[in-house]
Amino acid sequence: MTTIPSETRLAHSVPAVNFRTLGLMFISGFFATIAFDLWGQVLSPALGFATLSPHGLARSLLGSLGLPASDFAGYFVHFYVVGLIGYPIGWLFVFAPLWQRVVGNTHWLLPSAIYGFGLWAFAIGGITTVAGLPFFLNFSGITWVALVGHVLYGIVLVAVLKLIEHRQNA
Repeated sequence: MTTIPSETRLAHSVPAVNFRTLGLMFISGFFATIAFDLWGQVLSPALGFATLSPHGLARSLLGSLGLPASDFAGYFVHFYVVGLIGYPIGWLFVFAPLWQRVVGNTHWLLPSAIYGFGLWAFAIGGITTVAGLPFFLNFSGITWVALVGHVLYGIVLVAVLKLIEHRQNA
């Protein structure tokens, strides 16, 4: 059977579903979420910009879906479900393989920043609307702080993945 090169490349760019991949997701997602929260809840307000409240968005979404919307639930969804699982799955199993197939081998910085931008559009443009909040939060200051935070998340996520990969191959 003949295999098309792009199909081979795609098959090699999708990671195996195993404990190693799960560990990579948790580690990279942990550092990326810490960077996101450090930017949005410490650095941004210290510089005079808006303060992010991602657990508040998660609470609004949960409430709009008729689910428990406590502070704990908001933090749980933001940190664990989204930061450690959801966004890393999006990179490893959706965006990175598609990027590899469509664009090919490039330096990791550009696709990671574009992925972060996509996360911002998804979260601030889409999830806010589902949660009953204004579209892109009316393009207020928090919208732009969230843009930087999501792009930072994407870059840190992939940087940690690449660092781990480099150390394993050394």
